[in-house]
Amino acid sequence: MNCGVRMGEYFCEKCKFWDDDISKQQYHCDGCGICRTGGQDNFFHCQHCDCCYSIMLRGNHSCVERAMHHNCPVCFEFLFESTKDISVLPCGHTLHMDCLKEMQLHFQFSCSVCSKSICDMSKVWEKLDQEVASTPMPEAYQNKMVWILCNDCGTTSEVRFHVLAHKCLNCKSYNTRQIRGGSSASNCTTSG
Repeated sequence: MNCGVRMGEYFCEKCKFWDDDISKQQYHCDGCGICRTGGQDNFFHCQHCDCCYSIMLRGNHSCVERAMHHNCPVCFEFLFESTKDISVLPCGHTLHMDCLKEMQLHFQFSCSVCSKSICDMSKVWEKLDQEVASTPMPEAYQNKMVWILCNDCGTTSEVRFHVLAHKCLNCKSYNTRQIRGGSSASNCTTSG
């Protein structure tokens, strides 16, 4: 039956979705199983991540299985059906773009899920090199060694203890965490 009344400028028969505002450039993604906005030519469906990403990320992102099928680690809104802009971090984890900006305003530069650095921190590491070099440790701590885990490369190493920071021997990142104490430097061949 055709009554001649148009219910909406956009209609998706699969989702049974009507919308009059076609400026959102709605399209249906069969991989996601839902309608998305932003224009089909601007997005691709990553089969491994099982979600749609900007074409700028095609072949240029770390795949994380079902990357957006969880809550944003900052605001806890479900990402897969969110209409807000999503950011894909270098590690492959996802969060809202506004949440990422809020994190950066609060000087949080590591992924809330895996703790890897979310941007190039080399200039910060250079500053930390200078700070560590200009801050001598008291004599009681000069030979203290500790084991660290690098959040960026996953390497564990035994390094010289410092109150400010511990530098990864492998990738030179200071995005590390102490995992246990170590021996004194005189008993160890590795120096940090």
